[in-house]
Amino acid sequence: MTRLRHAEPSWPAAADVEARERAGWVPAPLHSFVLKLHSRCDLACRYCYMYRSNDQSWRTQPRTMADATVDRTAERVAEHLAGHGLRRASVVLHGGEPLLAGEAAVARTARALRAAAGDGVRLDLALQTNGVRLNGRWLDLCAEHGIRVGVSLDGDRAAQDRHRRGADGRGSHARVSAGLRLLTDGPHRALFSGLLCTVDLRNDPVRCYEALLAHRPPSVDFLLPQGNWGTPPPGLRPGGPGTPYADWLWAVFERWYGAPVRETRVRLLDDLLSLLLGGAPETEALGLAPVRYAVVETDGSLAQDDTLRTAYEGAAATGLHVSRDSFDALLRHPGIAARQWGAAGLAAGCRACRLHPVCGGGHYANRYRPGTGFANASVYCADLASLVRRVRERVAADLERLRVPAAGAA
Repeated sequence: MTRLRHAEPSWPAAADVEARERAGWVPAPLHSFVLKLHSRCDLACRYCYMYRSNDQSWRTQPRTMADATVDRTAERVAEHLAGHGLRRASVVLHGGEPLLAGEAAVARTARALRAAAGDGVRLDLALQTNGVRLNGRWLDLCAEHGIRVGVSLDGDRAAQDRHRRGADGRGSHARVSAGLRLLTDGPHRALFSGLLCTVDLRNDPVRCYEALLAHRPPSVDFLLPQGNWGTPPPGLRPGGPGTPYADWLWAVFERWYGAPVRETRVRLLDDLLSLLLGGAPETEALGLAPVRYAVVETDGSLAQDDTLRTAYEGAAATGLHVSRDSFDALLRHPGIAARQWGAAGLAAGCRACRLHPVCGGGHYANRYRPGTGFANASVYCADLASLVRRVRERVAADLERLRVPAAGAA
């Protein structure tokens, strides 16, 4: 991937943010926090947006988050929750690969976060891992500290080992499957939060979904490969014919939606159904709900979503740090504020589209185009529109079949 050294981030100016506040805009407080406990990984996934993107700033990050940074972050989280009267929040221990930080560091981080939040706040702790190092000791530790565990898995052996490999080229499927068996078949199954799968068009969608189902996940999260107009996702020709990612996800939808019993949650599809029926999504991938999460790097820097790294060097950076800046200050960063403005934060063409309340313009990182920044439709625009329309037609047909005839009707 070619690294871009200069780009204009088409965020609103700081003066625009201040003007909106004077006009009555109040930022929605954060309720999710991503802590980068370790900045390196023990896999070398071929599509990784962290290590194989235009932004290589991870190279200058300390490998692990220092105890003092953990403590200050915990204080900042507690400060933010108390300041907004929030009694519940989530913290995800992340990386890189968070298990590389070691058992002592993870346990200490959990204790620091809970101690700072206090007894009056429910703090949902989670850990997102590639699963390679998952073993009985780790699961015992997670159970002790109430940490739920999500695992990244792309499907069966062929699907997993195509991309999720070690630096030595060795596939990870066997190791991840062994860790998953300990998690799902043992006494700690209640810790299992779900599977995260990156879509690969070369995998049969139904076979991929059923391989994930074999682990009985409470939830499956399908992620579209991170791409943009400058670096399109694999197999996608922006503006060209076909909607390959919509076709792939539609096959999963038909299998999932048509099952006689509910087998698992599929977060992307659940969000899509909820939005079509007037509800709210749980993720940023769809809809117009304000972004309400923050990232804390291993050095204590406050950052935006890691996926922005695919755009250009420094795209996720904010210039803020837990040692001197509050999370309220992060809310007023133009890049965060723009994603709290709903339809007003979308490109003009998106606002004119009838589907924008559902697709929400697509994931922010996928809107980037060299020269115009993020003020664009998603590179997945045609695929999102196709998927939304197909699901909408299917749901509308089902609702029509359930419609009760009016009294006296033939």
